[in-house]
Amino acid sequence: MRFPRSSGCLAHPTSFPGKYGMGDFGFEARTFIDFLERTHQTIWQILPLTPTGYGNSPYASYSAFAGNVYLISPDILHKKGLLTEKEIKNIQLPSGVSADYEASFENKDKVFKLAASRFYKKMKKEEERAFNAFKKQNKHWLDDYVLFMACLLHYDKQPWNTWDEDLTKRKPKALKAYRERFSDEIDLQYWLQFEFYNQWMALKEYANERGVRVIGDIPIFVDHNSADVWANPKYFEVDKAGNRTLVAGVPPDYFSKTGQLWGNPLYKWDELEKDGYSWWVDRFKHMFDLCDAIRVDHFRGFDAYWEVEAGQKTAEVGKWVDGPGENLFDTILEKCGELPIIAEDLGFMTEGVRKLRDKYNFPGMKIIQFAFDSDSKNSFLPHNYSQNSVAYSGTHDNDTAIGWYNTTNDEERHRARIYTRSSGENINWEFIRLGMLSVSDQAIFPLQDYMGLDSTHRMNVPGTSSGNWLWRYTKNMLEAVDQEQIRQLIELSNREGT
Repeated sequence: MRFPRSSGCLAHPTSFPGKYGMGDFGFEARTFIDFLERTHQTIWQILPLTPTGYGNSPYASYSAFAGNVYLISPDILHKKGLLTEKEIKNIQLPSGVSADYEASFENKDKVFKLAASRFYKKMKKEEERAFNAFKKQNKHWLDDYVLFMACLLHYDKQPWNTWDEDLTKRKPKALKAYRERFSDEIDLQYWLQFEFYNQWMALKEYANERGVRVIGDIPIFVDHNSADVWANPKYFEVDKAGNRTLVAGVPPDYFSKTGQLWGNPLYKWDELEKDGYSWWVDRFKHMFDLCDAIRVDHFRGFDAYWEVEAGQKTAEVGKWVDGPGENLFDTILEKCGELPIIAEDLGFMTEGVRKLRDKYNFPGMKIIQFAFDSDSKNSFLPHNYSQNSVAYSGTHDNDTAIGWYNTTNDEERHRARIYTRSSGENINWEFIRLGMLSVSDQAIFPLQDYMGLDSTHRMNVPGTSSGNWLWRYTKNMLEAVDQEQIRQLIELSNREGT
């Protein structure tokens, strides 16, 4: 579908400042939305909100459906009467420009148990009806997830295919026994997901009321050590013991000379098709409930995906295999109606990918940082954009605009200066201006570029497994942003739509 001419900001909730070691859905989230409203921005783009696994990556999750409960705000729990002022003060941590996940997780775990016990003890009839309705509406993933998490914690987060064999193979007697054994933890997990949903939906409503729509993110693949693969092994390329047989990645590209070996188990698309793609339909419905639009990560994988045998050390040796293509999206369109989707169409593009994207009128992504490594025909140069696209200075996988300029080669810097008719001193604002004035329906910029930050504030370096997803800003950094310049650019480029 086409989107209105508009502009916005990319910032994940973990990057918000705050008192608990990582950003959450509390006061600072609303302060950020107020910043969007004041600057006439109408888009807030986020990364996946699902539980993070190895390396705290939102793209390596224990579930494709569940919420990251560490985004729950202790301050909101205090307002609800589920935590005391003393209890939330005891878990406060210094607020800096780097998230302290481990300390935050440990501290929040302590008070979450207290809050859950009080919720169950004080639950009113209205709350009980809402809680039961939530569990019923999400039964298709929630019941498996809460048991999975209880078992995962019991087994010290080791992969599910290393658990007790009967539990790994989901023998009914074993499932029943473990549900009884871990009933307290399961009750906690049910409440955590309920509270996550309530806090997120309240925050989304706050944004929508101020004319800001939320763009979520749906990774194409799921993590092997997830409730999804454990509960639905027939849909994934795993053997009878639960070991991965074929895994996902991409061949060598701009981001990595040896490709990116993600390691996610690939789908058995023929099995998914037999079920009418029900798992994928449920996933999209769930995402459309949580967000106003969705960025579909690695969209090209639906046309063709890079298949690598499990055990390979890099993604260099693999092959392209046809994906589900139109069959899948025709089904989702039929079941979900209009599809407000942005296609992440970066990397090696083929005519098949373009045809699939264009059939459903999904806008693609245009990254200004990619525009200066060739001549005037470069598709990432703004004069080559189509209207049905999204202009970005960079994404969460890119360096900041200033970081890019400081580290790229002299030839690209020269081209950037010539194109922007500038000295390159404020290249972040030059890139923002290019995106704003382009014909792209939407223009979205990482918050770091509005702040004029360098490489030390980068969110992620693809192909690396540590030191990522840590960036946070401080209150002073947000207050120092030139809000008047944003307003002027939005007015000048006619991007005040909603």
